[in-house]
Amino acid sequence: MTAGLSSLNAPGPHDGARVSTAGAPLDAAAGAVILLHGRGATAASILGLAAELPAAGLAYLAPQASSNTWYPQRFLVPLEMNEPWLSSALAAVGDLVAQLRRAGLGADRIALLGFSQGACLALEYAVRHPARYGAIVGLSGGLIGPPGTVWPSPAELAGTPVFLGCGDPDGHIPAERVRESAEVFRRAGSDVTAILYPGLGHTVGDDELDRTRELLMRMARP
Repeated sequence: MTAGLSSLNAPGPHDGARVSTAGAPLDAAAGAVILLHGRGATAASILGLAAELPAAGLAYLAPQASSNTWYPQRFLVPLEMNEPWLSSALAAVGDLVAQLRRAGLGADRIALLGFSQGACLALEYAVRHPARYGAIVGLSGGLIGPPGTVWPSPAELAGTPVFLGCGDPDGHIPAERVRESAEVFRRAGSDVTAILYPGLGHTVGDDELDRTRELLMRMARP
């Protein structure tokens, strides 16, 4: 797979972020996967995950966060402490979703997939911009906000396949936040699988890859 670059038009810190691509050309793709990297990582690093995932018929797009960070503080702090970075990051994802919709892909042919900080961003975007997505995958992440946050469970998410996988313990992601996030999507009617993997740590395991692969293969089928 080869990588290319395009631009986003999101306001704020992530304005003009580059987007690395791989897989099928967008004009011929049966579906598309937006890959969101973690703190300190790069679009190129998360795009490497595409080599472990289905290639036939899927386009992969990975935006690059400014300074390799989508937002500066932990995802558990009050929201205002991560502004304007968080809003800019959400807008960057939204610009990509809009680009894919203009290319003729319905929401059910678009997957949001992130690791760590990128997983938090993917889940938060989905709740704030609900639709029946092709898949939502949060690897080592959870919804964004301080303890006590109450998230909506929009009916538009009904039927969306959601997979949440996280090590237990994970030094960055409390297991309780993973459970809370799973419950938000369940209340919305999403098809949720959430697994805490004893001893995995803050990384992606083989079982997580297998489950993600199956979700994306389903999305890529005509």
